Amino acid sequence: MNKKSIFIIILLSTLAFGYYSSTGANEVSMRYTSNPQLPTILPSSEWLGTPLDSKGRFVNLYHPFESSFGDLIKWQTTKNPQKEEKKSENRRLLVELDSIIWKGSDDYLVWLGHATYLFRIDGTVFLTDPLLLDNTFLKRDSDLPFPVHHMPRVDFLLLSHNHRDHCDEKTLRFLAEKNPNMKVLTGLGLQTIIESWLKGHTVQEAGWYQQYTLLDSGLSITYVPSRHWSRRWLWDDNQSLWGGFFIQNGEKSIYFMGDSGAGAHFADIQRHLGSPDYCLMGVGAFKPEWFMHQAHISPSDAISAFNTLQGKFFIPMHFGTFDLSDEPRMEPWDILVQNQSRIDGALVEPIIGRNLMADR
Repeated sequence: MNKKSIFIIILLSTLAFGYYSSTGANEVSMRYTSNPQLPTILPSSEWLGTPLDSKGRFVNLYHPFESSFGDLIKWQTTKNPQKEEKKSENRRLLVELDSIIWKGSDDYLVWLGHATYLFRIDGTVFLTDPLLLDNTFLKRDSDLPFPVHHMPRVDFLLLSHNHRDHCDEKTLRFLAEKNPNMKVLTGLGLQTIIESWLKGHTVQEAGWYQQYTLLDSGLSITYVPSRHWSRRWLWDDNQSLWGGFFIQNGEKSIYFMGDSGAGAHFADIQRHLGSPDYCLMGVGAFKPEWFMHQAHISPSDAISAFNTLQGKFFIPMHFGTFDLSDEPRMEPWDILVQNQSRIDGALVEPIIGRNLMADR
């Protein structure tokens, strides 16, 4: 591979997924922030808010992000030991649209691939981290269960962080045009990135353990920590927050992990908010583990995190739709099936288009 090819690969990877290098939580000079207009569910009497380093960048609670640009180069220029296995992989995620889902007023939870879930609770429709249309960097390896213009009405759009496989400009512009009353719930700092894509839609930003105030009574959404990082361009490393969502009503609860490495924050979430019924857990884009482990949890570690959360249903995501890493497309699912006896709950096969709440 010549130097020009290496440069192009590194440049595309940087623009597509961003990169960050910092001592993070090891900084001596720390300060804390939150949205003063939102209530905070205090995890402890010592909670001061979402931490920032001395340069005003968000940092993880327990694990500083210590990878370097050199690690990115090393990954991109090192031969993938599973290259041939990955190349010969011919399995795809199953797609089965159940048209009955959209009829009536029952709750539903439908995977659309990667980190995109469409779900309805008490008549309100939510959509997480949508990437529905191919863009310059990312092409789908799995089909949507319906033509994108048949997307049901969306009341609330939940954006976990600013990376391009979770926050896609083309998709957000499409959704904004189609849903004039849609509201956006996200983390601190993301509004400046997305507001020009919207059409005056309401955006509410939260810090970790803050609850959004735009929902009807009886339904709450809390923005919760993850172990990750953010970057959209070359100059905005960790200037917007990353996290997950904990959705609750009187009957059920859903935990959406977003992107995360392993960490003590899973125990914190369970201790402060309770055990979720449906755990939407990322399991893909985890190889090589020496490089990915700080940002993307492995299937095995995701099982441990699910058990820590004490959830009822383990629903995997973040695999099979986009080619982001070294493992074959369906390997994360295979690992989960092989280790199903370790899961203290029910493993749900995430068939795209199926109501994953049905009969549960």
